[in-house]
Amino acid sequence: MTIKAVMDDGRERFDKSLSHLRDQMRGIRSGRASTALVDNVRVDYYGTPTPISQLASVSIPEPRQILIKPFDGSILQELSKALLKADLGSSPQNDGKVVRLTLPPLSGEQRNKYVAKVKDLGEEARVALRNTRRDMNKTSDAMQKAGELSEDDNRKVHDDIQNLLKDYEKKVDEAVESKVEEITNV
Repeated sequence: MTIKAVMDDGRERFDKSLSHLRDQMRGIRSGRASTALVDNVRVDYYGTPTPISQLASVSIPEPRQILIKPFDGSILQELSKALLKADLGSSPQNDGKVVRLTLPPLSGEQRNKYVAKVKDLGEEARVALRNTRRDMNKTSDAMQKAGELSEDDNRKVHDDIQNLLKDYEKKVDEAVESKVEEITNV
């Protein structure tokens, strides 16, 4: 394995951690409705848990409302059950053709709860980044032990890995701050 391969693999793992964080934060409610709120909800469709996006069109007709129109009208009851179980802070309203989720404004307590959750997700992402750094450093040390890398080169690789980690930690912090601001300022 080469230094470039170690760095490329690490960068790819850092990107995945950051992408995972952003995906998780999309599902956290802010003041406005978002189709991302129902992305992770699974509906029992003929015995198979299926994402809503594969069973229905999801739209935002009003700032605080999510409209879900199933392709197959026979799943309306299952869709409503899945949305109730998802605990999105609103009861689904089924009119026989579509399901509406009207989201009430967030209370101060709910905002604080969501901000805490976002911060926890950010910390989980930082831990994942640090674990990746540890693995990269172990690989670099193993390369030095095998004689593929001098001690000075290994130290330089460790410094490069640390700088890369700092860049990604900064991106995590920016993503968390952005979501916290979105939650608190709506």
